Amino acid sequence: MGRIRILSDQVANQIAAGEVVERPASVVKELLENSIDAGATRIRVEIEAGGRKLIRIVDNGSGMVRDDALLAFERHATSKLRTSDDLLSIATLGFRGEALPSIASVARVHLETRAAEDDAGTVIEIAGGSILRVEDAGLPVGTTIAVKDLFYNTPARRKFLKSEQTELAHIAALVTHYALAHPEKHFELHSATQALLVAAGVPHAGDRMFQIFGRETTGLMLPTAAELDFARAGLPEPPPWKREEDYVAADPGYIRVSGFVSKPELQKLNRNSVYVFVNQRLIRDRLVLHALTEAYRNIIPPTSFPVVLLFLEMPPQEVDVNVHPAKTEVRFRQPSFVHDFIRDTVRTTLVQARPAASFMAAVEGSASPSLLLDVSPLPGGPEAFLGPNRPESEGDPSRGDVDFFRLKSPVVPASPGRLEFAGAPLAVGYDEPVSAGDPLLGLKPAAGYEAPAPVVRNDRWNEGSRPMVEPEGTLESLGSLKSLGQIRDSFILAVNEEGLWIVDQHVAHERILFERVMREREVEQVQRQRLLMPMLVDLLPAQMVAFAEIAAELERNGFEVEPFGPRTLAVKAAPVGLEGRELEQMLEEVLSVPDREQQSENADTRRRRIAASIACHAAVKINMPLDSAKIDWLLTELAKTEHPTSCPHGRPIALRYSHKDIQRAFQRS
Repeated sequence: MGRIRILSDQVANQIAAGEVVERPASVVKELLENSIDAGATRIRVEIEAGGRKLIRIVDNGSGMVRDDALLAFERHATSKLRTSDDLLSIATLGFRGEALPSIASVARVHLETRAAEDDAGTVIEIAGGSILRVEDAGLPVGTTIAVKDLFYNTPARRKFLKSEQTELAHIAALVTHYALAHPEKHFELHSATQALLVAAGVPHAGDRMFQIFGRETTGLMLPTAAELDFARAGLPEPPPWKREEDYVAADPGYIRVSGFVSKPELQKLNRNSVYVFVNQRLIRDRLVLHALTEAYRNIIPPTSFPVVLLFLEMPPQEVDVNVHPAKTEVRFRQPSFVHDFIRDTVRTTLVQARPAASFMAAVEGSASPSLLLDVSPLPGGPEAFLGPNRPESEGDPSRGDVDFFRLKSPVVPASPGRLEFAGAPLAVGYDEPVSAGDPLLGLKPAAGYEAPAPVVRNDRWNEGSRPMVEPEGTLESLGSLKSLGQIRDSFILAVNEEGLWIVDQHVAHERILFERVMREREVEQVQRQRLLMPMLVDLLPAQMVAFAEIAAELERNGFEVEPFGPRTLAVKAAPVGLEGRELEQMLEEVLSVPDREQQSENADTRRRRIAASIACHAAVKINMPLDSAKIDWLLTELAKTEHPTSCPHGRPIALRYSHKDIQRAFQRS
């Protein structure tokens, strides 16, 4: 007997489900596309248990007659294609004919549908690919499909699903994408507990962007539009001897780009805010992403990403959408032409607009800290970060200012080559004096915490003040640095026995604050400040889902945040040092995690990520002048950290130009 046999329809459908149905969001995507192709103007999505328990989509589209409803669950049954030539000009979102049979093979499906020409609708129930019930019923025009107990008969697939909140976040992001692509349609997304998205139909994409992103983000977007005919691409034509007598050159058509791109001041940490649609199809294409990166090159940092809502329109024969089972990747017939057109269009928009940071935005960012209680010494502006009793002039600080920043050093054995810091205890507005703190923020250490002893060096020096052995290139000698000043108010220049050092003041302070936040988090002694008026932060639906997952960790880090409506958070308290715009950016940062990190993030990773974000936004910034006392404090505290090599995000803190390197440069070695 032969070994090769034909698979049953049920097994074939389950294999297809492995490609089409990756997670609950894949089911939502396929059903949403069917609703859009059916001409629906109102689409409602209901989710329970992250899509495991229930996915229900209700639309008012054209619906199906009884025979079509039954055929829709057969493999490769579709109304979108007739011949193979149709694959070259696909104008619909769904066309494979695999979605419904694949979904029905791994779930329990309940379908209710009715076409306008029928007096009665059709109800179909399917479980594991087997039809259980088919009957007529009185139904409105349109389709309602409910997918229950996803992967109930394939427990191995169910086991690999992520948490309910993670799966719901993927669904929320997907519905948001399609709501942006079709502003004229009404979209709703509801979970078991709240309405995550309710977007009424609007005439323009800009109005839909305002609905989803809010006033602030919309105000930082630039409209862009361009059109170019494909004739300029130089399409090859068949040679004369291969042309038919009635040959007529085909119309190459046009490529059109429209949408919105963000000003340079609006930056994100990942590409999750880049929305690209080709003929109204959501795509994730490396070619387009690279074109956008090139358009923003030298305008924003390479580690930052813009917010983009871009619509590409081109003849269907110029793009192949049949290259990926999930239909999220496409291939362009002329990739270089499309790439350069997108890059030049976006770049021209940025150059012509000449966007600059808004003065009012800067005023609002510095004025918002005035809503804070007077816990830090000077809540009122960027200068408040530099400690209390700051003199009005920018000259040499007063004696009181210097005394304030002198630190009381812990009792340690005397060490040659190390600076001594002694002075009055630091008082930062609390009831009891503090022995050590952060003059840049007005922080005090947690109760019960004992600062680690500074690193002690035992370098031996001869009478000629030259080291007998060249010191190793480590950061343990940071405590012996003597500051010389700042380079453009951003980098600290300092020297010691080992040579010349350049220290990035922002990342140095970020490392200090990161380790302090982690220590205070462990002993649950995080210092927080209450706001006189709650700060309202608008979020995307996916970010609201992410907030529900990390709300407990935010509270342990000094936040007091609670939902204020379906897509708004009210911040009532925050860690000391976070104020105004920095506080809002920090919350947006921790709620916008790339998918690959979100899938593998554990409790410790989440704790460190939040602590790193708090430290980054509370740290002293570049282009901020610091007097010598503050610089000395920063270098001393940096020497006490456990890992002074880099900031929590991996950027180096200090660069050393050793004495030996200096001698070699002057040809004295």
